[in-house]
Amino acid sequence: MKDQDITDLSWDDFDELRDPRPDANGFDAVVERAISRRGFLGGALAFGSGALAMGAGAAGLMSSTTAARAETSGFAFKPIGIATDFDIHVPEGYQWKVLVRWGDPLFSDAASAYSPVAGVDVAKSDRVFGENTDGMELFTDGDKQIITVNSEYVNPKINLPEASEGMPQTADEVTLLKNMQGVTVMEVADKGNGYEVVVDSPYNRRITHETQMTMDGPAAGADLVKTNADPEGMSPKGTMNNCGSGKTLWGTYLTCEENFNGYFGATGEYEATDGLKRYGIGGEGRYAYEKFDPRYDLSKEPNEPHRHGWVTEINPLDPSSTPVKHTALGRFKHENAEMVQAKDGRVVVYMGDDERGEFMYKFVSNGVYTEGGSTEGLLSDGTLYVAKFNDDMTGEWLPLTPESTGMSMEELLVFSRMAGSKVGATTMDRPEWIAANPLKCEAYCALTNNKNRGVKPNAGGDATPATGPNPRETNNYGQIVRWKPAGEDHGATEFAWDLYVMAGNPTVYDNAYAGSENVNEGNMFNSPDGMAFSSDGYLWIQTDGDYSNEGEFEGHGNNQMLIGNTDTGEIARFLTAPNKSEVTGLCWSADKKVAFVGIQHPGGSWPDGAGKPRSSVIAVWREDGALIG
Repeated sequence: MKDQDITDLSWDDFDELRDPRPDANGFDAVVERAISRRGFLGGALAFGSGALAMGAGAAGLMSSTTAARAETSGFAFKPIGIATDFDIHVPEGYQWKVLVRWGDPLFSDAASAYSPVAGVDVAKSDRVFGENTDGMELFTDGDKQIITVNSEYVNPKINLPEASEGMPQTADEVTLLKNMQGVTVMEVADKGNGYEVVVDSPYNRRITHETQMTMDGPAAGADLVKTNADPEGMSPKGTMNNCGSGKTLWGTYLTCEENFNGYFGATGEYEATDGLKRYGIGGEGRYAYEKFDPRYDLSKEPNEPHRHGWVTEINPLDPSSTPVKHTALGRFKHENAEMVQAKDGRVVVYMGDDERGEFMYKFVSNGVYTEGGSTEGLLSDGTLYVAKFNDDMTGEWLPLTPESTGMSMEELLVFSRMAGSKVGATTMDRPEWIAANPLKCEAYCALTNNKNRGVKPNAGGDATPATGPNPRETNNYGQIVRWKPAGEDHGATEFAWDLYVMAGNPTVYDNAYAGSENVNEGNMFNSPDGMAFSSDGYLWIQTDGDYSNEGEFEGHGNNQMLIGNTDTGEIARFLTAPNKSEVTGLCWSADKKVAFVGIQHPGGSWPDGAGKPRSSVIAVWREDGALIG
């Protein structure tokens, strides 16, 4: 494949290009299920109906599905229809505006850094808002509001000069791509005409592939993370492919490193270890970094990839602080990090590994968090678990320890995927954002899709049978699984689960691919991805899927944001995005009157109407000034 074609691939397809899987699964464990919609819903949505009986197995989860029918009577807005154009649509009575776009200045000396023709000047590329916005959180410092937001990746055919043909040709062009990714910290304020970025705020900051970091936890300083540039293995540089996010109980930002594998390649001979293969790391990088920077060259720095794929903590209120990579939380393709608290005060972090057939994890600290107390060790000392889902709608968290895996502590953290395989974790349909209900002890995970379900094993050779919370083979629609911890304690190792929704198309299918009964012609969608709960207990669902509006996706339109009532099962469409874009990232103003929503990789020339398409964050509010979150 030509270099300039690599960046056109999805990340999953890029991985499989490097490490092709067998065409057929061939595992005896694969089970073909012909699940009718009514048969499926016999178990789904039981939490909301009040029928959950912990420890009672599948029988305790069966209930009527009457409450699950989507009648949208409980929402404070009129649901909108699909759209296929290059614009934003919200319900009647709501307004939106662009808060910030790729290339907008964070500092006044970068006011002219962006050009509709040339893009961003490399000299100012770390002084402007980054590309491809993703997970974001809002923080307050007195009356100041600070948004911290990821910039997941770049689109070289848009971001680089046209003559480069979508692949960097010089070290300066690599620097440009590095600076447009990472994390943006920015103060925002409503000065009477809606929210805008406070240019030159002392909080404003860019964190890129070149920012100096530190590490903590059991793998910090291990041989596996030592390099020629950092022989102590304690001072990695840069955070990359920052996807979902999280917010700690003590008010710091968690940025999650996802598809880091694509940044590495080799200009010479290197050892293709099992660890590199499991994480999709090979000889050809997605952005040609290895040709211009030895740090990304496997033939020169074979351990550099081990220093990425972590959850990294950033203090958005202290621009002089050094970000910390927390090795105790495991290394994989992190989507987001949802922090909650166990009954006894320990910190719990739920995490998904966003690749076909990979696992769900949680970290439980050994120490206890108390408001205003010391947070030292809370994300560096604890136990990492991986999820196993049983067909009887129960599950357990399996500890990843030297005893359970036969691996050293450093190995099982650097190679968490391999540790999960060793203990028999459940392969999932791309576990992405996890959201915990603020009003009750339950959590939800968006299983985006998995065209390989029941067809191919995962990258480690683990079977992918169509069972449990992943019940459909060749799953192009996705679903949302939810679980309730035993004893209403997020620290528990046992749980009961059901499916809150199976996305689908009831106008095309009359089987499991039609979706669950809370999916109908008026609220169809595919590929749930981002998720967050508003303070009133509603689940906001963002999609990143097929926007062709054809064939099995007819009637789905552009990617969208929906709102779900987790008690009744009702789901209603709230926002549609410009064609080709993904809706990703969501947080609320301090007064809950404005929702900030990310629009990633839009098509056309959105939002300017001319020049290059620019990923952006928009603000959405009610015209009557009422609460929205």
